[in-house]
Amino acid sequence: MYIPTFDDVIAAHERIRPYIHRTPVLTSSYLNDLTGAELFFKCENFQKAGAFKVRGACNAVFGLAEDKLARGVATHSSGNHALSLSYAAGRRGIACNVVMPRTAPQAKKDAVRGYGGVIVECEPSTSSREAVFAEMVAKSGADFVHPYNDPRVIAGQATCSRELMEQVEGLDAVIAPIGGGGMISGTCLTVSNTAPTVKIYAAEPEQADDAYRSFKAGHIIADDAPVTVADGLKVPLKDLTWHFVKNHVTDILTASEDEIIEAMKTTWKRMKIVIEPSCAVPLATILKNPDVFRGRRVGVIITGGNVDLDTLPWMKG
Repeated sequence: MYIPTFDDVIAAHERIRPYIHRTPVLTSSYLNDLTGAELFFKCENFQKAGAFKVRGACNAVFGLAEDKLARGVATHSSGNHALSLSYAAGRRGIACNVVMPRTAPQAKKDAVRGYGGVIVECEPSTSSREAVFAEMVAKSGADFVHPYNDPRVIAGQATCSRELMEQVEGLDAVIAPIGGGGMISGTCLTVSNTAPTVKIYAAEPEQADDAYRSFKAGHIIADDAPVTVADGLKVPLKDLTWHFVKNHVTDILTASEDEIIEAMKTTWKRMKIVIEPSCAVPLATILKNPDVFRGRRVGVIITGGNVDLDTLPWMKG
């Protein structure tokens, strides 16, 4: 298992710079007053392809050797990694095949196809996703770019927190959502090397809290098919992301479905930006645990903005 280093992050940033945005950091006096903290939101909802995952995807695709290009790339993903890999593959002119749950948001499926990716659907469980994917890759021979358990992807995701640390001085803590752990691993990689005194928190839905339970137990506990409005956070940790979580994360905090939806609505209303439910989990946990963050300067990573506007979570069916 190759563990990426900060040198890999620096190389990744140079490699992907032409294909990504240096996303802005926004603040909200309302949310600062509400939480008692100074919050600095790193807005990857403004990223290319609408999500941070384009960073890791571009690093993997543009780092591919010439002799691997003909077979293209492939992955499995609930959405943002699939569309990000499709975006990156399209920029390099190679094929991209992705396995997606049939229940994935239509907006994300549309984006994958819009970027030229080819979708094979599976059932909404980790076991189905991996089985269908194994069959697809056996036929195509494509280079597997794992959505998070891949050193190329983690080094790419780490460029987000590298930018954040350059944009905001004197942070006391950084918090990001956790599903499979790609973003939080990248955050750990950057922060542990550039600002080791800064605390790193991960935020997770109560209904998909396998990372929280893994963190408390000291070993990976994987749920196969959790049900949560935070569709990007349904996958379990793997060995590489677990390495970063167990060694660098200060704590994992959880929020209920109602708390996540309320935080999403509050962000839309007060900051006037569109974020996904998965991205609202950090704010939900800050609001739920004010004593942890009060009086501190906190970087909050908003991971994406790919929302199906026809099925918003507060709409009644």
